Amino acid sequence: MLGRNGAGKSTTFRVLLGLRRPRSGSVTLFGEPWRHTMLARVGATLDGPALYGHLSAAENLRVHALLTGTSRSRVEEVLDLVGLSGTGRRRASRFSTGMRTRLALGIALLTDPELLLLDEPQNGLDPEGAVELRELIRGLAARGRTVLLSSHQLGEVARTADDVGVLSGGRLVHEGPLARLAPDGELERAYFALTRGTGPEVPA
Repeated sequence: MLGRNGAGKSTTFRVLLGLRRPRSGSVTLFGEPWRHTMLARVGATLDGPALYGHLSAAENLRVHALLTGTSRSRVEEVLDLVGLSGTGRRRASRFSTGMRTRLALGIALLTDPELLLLDEPQNGLDPEGAVELRELIRGLAARGRTVLLSSHQLGEVARTADDVGVLSGGRLVHEGPLARLAPDGELERAYFALTRGTGPEVPA
């Protein structure tokens, strides 16, 4: 999901998570009208990582495993998945921005959700971390998971996404395969053309 600051990306995520009610229209998840019980099938990172700073990565995950009824055996698996298995007893408050981002992603993955909502997940990641995140997202998609992410990093989106939605002024101005939006591979050009209202109509 692409869009300028204030276009409605985070608001859309909040509506999907039941944190904000839509003023009009309706919300569906998994092809059905939204219900609170559906959130058991959703993992999310929103508004930056909210962590227990005095706890280690493993302890943060154990707290969330207890809250969600997830087996503690899943904790080590998730630590490996997000590249934090070697952090030991180091407190989260001493983590780098990239490590905090990884831990927030691990919390979102803890319940092995069918749908993953990631709000600017590349923030704070170095180039190596961005590549690892891309591979992780592609791997989740290959295993049948749906990943919806918002991002300002068009280059990473071009390497990661299958489909792209573009928000402008609170409205969805494009949704469809990445190849349809930017058949020449120039996602930046296509994005600015849509959000500035200067480009040709994207073919259906």
